[in-house]
Amino acid sequence: MAWLSLDASDNQPAPFWTYVIAALQAAAPKIGAQALSLLESPQQPIQGVLATLLNELNAVPTGIVLVLDDYHVIDAPDIQDGMAFLLEHLPSQMHVVLATRADPALPLARLRGRGELVEIRAADLRFTPDEAAAYLNDMMGLDLTAPDIAALEGRTEGWIAALQLAALSMQGRDDIGGFIAGFAGDDRYIVDYLVEEVLQRQPEDVRRFLLETSILDRLSGPLCDAVTGRNGGKAVLDALDRGNLFLVPLDDRRRWYRYHHLFADVLRARLLDELPDRVPELHRRATEWYEQNGERSEAVSHALAAEDFERAADLIELAVPAVRQGRQEATMRRWLGAIPDELLAFRPVLSVHYAGTLLISGQLDGAEARLRDAERWLSPTAKGRDGPPGPPTAMVVVDEEEFRRLPASIAIYRAAQAQAIGDLVNAVDYARQVLDLVGEDDHLLRGAAAGFLGLAYWTRGDLEAAHGSWADCMASLQKAGHISDMTGCAIAMGDIRRTQGRLRDAMSTYEHVLQLTTEQGTHALRGAADMHVGMSEVLREQNDLDAARQHLQSSRDLGEHLGLAQNPYRWCAAMARIREAEGDPVAALDLLDEAERLYVSDYFPNVRPIAAQKARLWIVAGRLDEALGWAREAGLSAKDDLSYLHEFEHITHARLLLAQSVRDRAGESMQQAKEFLERLMEAAEAGGRSGSLIEILLLLALAHQARGDLPAARPPLERALSLAEPEGYLRIVVGEGDPMAVLLRDAAKRGFAPPYVARLLSVLGEVEDRPPAASAGQTDQALIEPLSERELEVLRLLASDLDGPDIARELVVSLNTIRTHTKNIYAKLGVHDRRAAVRRAADLDLLSRTRRGTTPAFLP
Repeated sequence: MAWLSLDASDNQPAPFWTYVIAALQAAAPKIGAQALSLLESPQQPIQGVLATLLNELNAVPTGIVLVLDDYHVIDAPDIQDGMAFLLEHLPSQMHVVLATRADPALPLARLRGRGELVEIRAADLRFTPDEAAAYLNDMMGLDLTAPDIAALEGRTEGWIAALQLAALSMQGRDDIGGFIAGFAGDDRYIVDYLVEEVLQRQPEDVRRFLLETSILDRLSGPLCDAVTGRNGGKAVLDALDRGNLFLVPLDDRRRWYRYHHLFADVLRARLLDELPDRVPELHRRATEWYEQNGERSEAVSHALAAEDFERAADLIELAVPAVRQGRQEATMRRWLGAIPDELLAFRPVLSVHYAGTLLISGQLDGAEARLRDAERWLSPTAKGRDGPPGPPTAMVVVDEEEFRRLPASIAIYRAAQAQAIGDLVNAVDYARQVLDLVGEDDHLLRGAAAGFLGLAYWTRGDLEAAHGSWADCMASLQKAGHISDMTGCAIAMGDIRRTQGRLRDAMSTYEHVLQLTTEQGTHALRGAADMHVGMSEVLREQNDLDAARQHLQSSRDLGEHLGLAQNPYRWCAAMARIREAEGDPVAALDLLDEAERLYVSDYFPNVRPIAAQKARLWIVAGRLDEALGWAREAGLSAKDDLSYLHEFEHITHARLLLAQSVRDRAGESMQQAKEFLERLMEAAEAGGRSGSLIEILLLLALAHQARGDLPAARPPLERALSLAEPEGYLRIVVGEGDPMAVLLRDAAKRGFAPPYVARLLSVLGEVEDRPPAASAGQTDQALIEPLSERELEVLRLLASDLDGPDIARELVVSLNTIRTHTKNIYAKLGVHDRRAAVRRAADLDLLSRTRRGTTPAFLP
């Protein structure tokens, strides 16, 4: 059993899911650590957190019931979306119970239609007369007659909270019958009446304590003393606890409590009615206590509740460094959003960091206004800091160190602003300004500036300069102590090296960061999961598909809690390429659909768009009309101006032109493709992008071969192989299938690169010598249509005890993909259910076949 009682302060994704995981850890102590780590990343999609948590919960052997009490206080759309995802993927051994005053914004109709929803509503929760009698007489110690119980039960309609309040009011009364006889009204008035009766029957000092401390979400003795201005808070809390007066302990030692939410609501309403002038002072006292005890976040919240905005602004400014290092931009944005603009306008440190939080959330216009507010105080004519009491008429600065960094801070956010709108010239200029403005020891700002230079160089295709800037960024961030941010640099550096055709350097970069994780003495760093994805890409290119898959599994184990925001997208795209290499385009396309859904835009250039990756699969499958539709929608032409940002799309378009010319036997299209490839070759060579150059040269060779000009195909082929061999490239060559095998045999006859060409032919030979899937042997003659390799693999798992979702997890594909394969298997075997399919497969000896790799051909 995992139980979590919620309040309004939990209505934000990070605290809500943190408390949910903590509650689950009470039932299953070994789960949740990875998901909690993931929540520290501000840009991490919540579905990534929940996917990691669900994976761990799936492994828990015993049943778990998660109870979320007072769920009606949760209305944040992000949380509701996360809950819908959790419920959609809930493990079979787990149940979720929501206790709420109102229907939650969840897909109840769908759950109800599936028979997956048990509803216990007001009529079910009401006490029957027998239950009311047991509660009032046996538990609360009242000696009520049957008519009294029936009257009270009828007037409260069995509402348990009202019965509890009524029982408290009746304790010590002589005229119980008269109290019950005069007890009438609808539920709301009954509650108001009972609460007033309960409060009035408390000693005045206890009643005042209840009202004054109702402003607190958590209660402790010292905190209550500070707020009320009186001693003895711990003793009062102990007495309330013993008296069951709606006090909920928050720890085993009973140091911290909270009021029952319903009781707290009414107490706060009474406080506003009876002591409205006291409320701001109570909040100010709470602010002071929290500040003195190092809980700056709570201090800020109470300062804002007191509408003591100047004090709140002071506290927020002092919290900037810690909030920045903790990547709590959402918290900072919420705080600053509550400060009146007329105060923020006089606080340049807060203005500039407000701009930063807005930029991270994509609010470029709002960020511009805040940057201008900060910039005006750098003018020589700006007023000094002295001014009369009251609203500020001059600049206010609390953190002098942050103010000294103000020009550089403005410049770094100007660089971010320029990068976000694609203004690379200004992005570079502002980043260089930062380097001129700060000293050598300001590692954080120097690292940020180097990172924006790296982004700008990367975007415009100057990869060597980009790699150098990213290396500088990573070194500076390490010196600044922002270790987790270093991994983002390493991802960029590894991707750049792969584009440059330097697979071994890329692998070294990824391995270095994983080693750094160990050196830091932590389980892993944020971004470590992305390192595994990068290593998988290198290994796939070297045709070590098993190792590539293993690294993706390692990424999955880490990635949902230690990946950057794009890790789920990167993972799906990498797995799609492995599926393509294995000859399973259906699963590959399914994974690319998922990657497209998971894509999160960031500052990194999107140089391999998912749409272009899909188009490549369509080309291989001969679905040229769909690929042509993609090219038209993207506005691509063989006469386009070339740029690194669109190089992947242009190469894909060249592939399409080649395939179209072969299909239509159109020499004009072939010549157009060849000229396009020659332009692409010159651009890639000039930019030092050997990874792209290898692919372009191979396509040029295939274009000449398709025209029947084998001698012309030899030079580009030999050059491509010369670039590919030192880095261990295999997949980029053998992935072109039979047409490439013809060229390689010709190279072997001529004695070109004997060991490497022999290895390539060996890999291709395994494919060519393989018996066609489900067509070897006489048994296949009874099939309507041969089964594919993937269908055979699914068929063998259908013969196991695994259900559909388990098979999908085993093959690392979606359940929809498994359903598609299963439907095809039934049709080919001529059966209508799983049991019949297994029997038919056994009769045909299909279950004993072993799976072997497949390689798609370049041309349809």
